[in-house]
Amino acid sequence: MTLRGVPFPRTATGQASLLPPLPWHYSGDLLTVEYRTDPHAIAALLPEGVSLANEDEDPGAVAFIWADWQSCGDDGAELLDPVRSQYKEAFVVVRCRYEDRLYSRCVFIWVDKDFALVRGYLQGYPKKLGSIHQTRPVTRGQAGPRLKAGGTFGMTLAASDRRLAQATVTLQGESATNGFVNGHAMLHHRWFPRIELDDRDSLSEVVTMAGVNVDLGPAYGGSATLELFDSPSEELASLAPIEILGGYFRSVGTTFNGGTTLEG
Repeated sequence: MTLRGVPFPRTATGQASLLPPLPWHYSGDLLTVEYRTDPHAIAALLPEGVSLANEDEDPGAVAFIWADWQSCGDDGAELLDPVRSQYKEAFVVVRCRYEDRLYSRCVFIWVDKDFALVRGYLQGYPKKLGSIHQTRPVTRGQAGPRLKAGGTFGMTLAASDRRLAQATVTLQGESATNGFVNGHAMLHHRWFPRIELDDRDSLSEVVTMAGVNVDLGPAYGGSATLELFDSPSEELASLAPIEILGGYFRSVGTTFNGGTTLEG
């Protein structure tokens, strides 16, 4: 019998699969804090074969991004069952070089739903479960900021009962971009150990990907704050900010329809 499912459980119908077939569509609001950290801290997170961005490419630059997402497969079924479409994530992006090309790379990421977690494993994101919150913009009433000068947003991240990060973004007006760090194709590693657990991997690939059918709303920029906190089970605080560069808000839409294997 042929079993179907992306990725599991696999059944004859595929209905029980955690994820729908490709393509996967995303729409969301992103709040970004860009800052500089010690480049040596970034280098410590890069695997063999991947190097820091060049000196003239701002090798210590980091983007810390909070995202409030809604996602679905091609038939949009999840949109009528929102528990399967809505999730939040917070992730840290740096820039690096692989085979003399500049990439963006996610070094830490937390999500709050199982389907987002496992979808990330397929793509090569190092996802963990967390509690993520961000202020939403409003167009009516006083229970939220407007997308205009003076609008202030707060963002928090916690995992394993410990707060890991908190940030704010205060808008000053429209911006030409929503930052520069997360502006390249992503470079990921897909790793999974052998069942013998003998320090060898049954899956070890270098992959790249980028969204298609990208639909970008206006970008808004301004000032930002960011604090990172220690945890016995995390290393996020190793990327503590030295200099805050700015903060951004942007609504985005994109589609994932597969990536490319570079090695493995």
